[in-house]
Amino acid sequence: MRDPYTVLGVPRSASEKDIKSAYRKLAKKYHPDQNPDDPASHGKFAEATNAYDLLNDTDKRAQFDRGEIDADGNPKFAGFPGGGQRGGRTAAGGFTAEDILKEFMSGFGGQPRGGPGPGAGRGPGAGGAQWDPFAGAAAGGPGAGRTMKGEDIVVNATVSLEEAHKAASIQVRMPSGKVLSVKLPDKVDEGQQIRLKGQGAAGMGEAGDALVTVRFGKSKQFRRDGADLRTDVPITLYEAVLGAKVRVPTLDGSVELNLPPGIDTGKALRLKGKGLYGDGDLYANLKVILPPGGDADLEALARFMRDQKPYKVRD
Repeated sequence: MRDPYTVLGVPRSASEKDIKSAYRKLAKKYHPDQNPDDPASHGKFAEATNAYDLLNDTDKRAQFDRGEIDADGNPKFAGFPGGGQRGGRTAAGGFTAEDILKEFMSGFGGQPRGGPGPGAGRGPGAGGAQWDPFAGAAAGGPGAGRTMKGEDIVVNATVSLEEAHKAASIQVRMPSGKVLSVKLPDKVDEGQQIRLKGQGAAGMGEAGDALVTVRFGKSKQFRRDGADLRTDVPITLYEAVLGAKVRVPTLDGSVELNLPPGIDTGKALRLKGKGLYGDGDLYANLKVILPPGGDADLEALARFMRDQKPYKVRD
């Protein structure tokens, strides 16, 4: 990645607020949702996101400013404290990245290229095959086929009750900006993780996995109580008094409900098997809505009932 300050277009003295403001502008301009058919914009969005992630991390920003890590957050191997020679190999300014890698891999039983094999001096074949950390291992050498898997990453995905109920495919955006289509499992639970193999951080050979954690978003129509659902159904005063047919929303689409005359709106109507995944029920709470702005005839009727036909609803 390029210098993160250059990517965001801010000076090194930029404040956290300036960095966040610059990133928001770039994210809005290059967001994949705004440029679905422009791969170049997708790349710029990912680059801006990575730059912001680095500069927004106080420790990583300080390390980058001191030259300890590069723009991708990887350590810079400029040498070891004390300098000098180590294992008889030196390079200008200290050890090269290749030397570092060889020394690191030797901790797994390997030997730098050109040195004696691990089995040197121990019977037949001594001094024969030598391990090359860059080519894997010679036949019979230790560590053959060894790889280092990349780290797993955790991504949250907010889904609607309708999407969960239908086990729909959802769009999940990775930290890199890449968008993946993910099929929800049947009867997915809140907090359940979906493993996407090979979609995590890159490694030395095998990439890690992405763990998509499912979160249920807040619904405008339904309130969840385990597998049961509750919803409010507004009705008019005359529908409550005279009865009517009203449509009630469910996760499978609207259904028609017959209201008897004089329905008691203090009780919820139960629709069996219309809850989440069909495992629960749906409870429809009827709410009488009066006409807006008041009504003279309705007020006169209310006064007549109060004076001539009163009834109790409270103790």
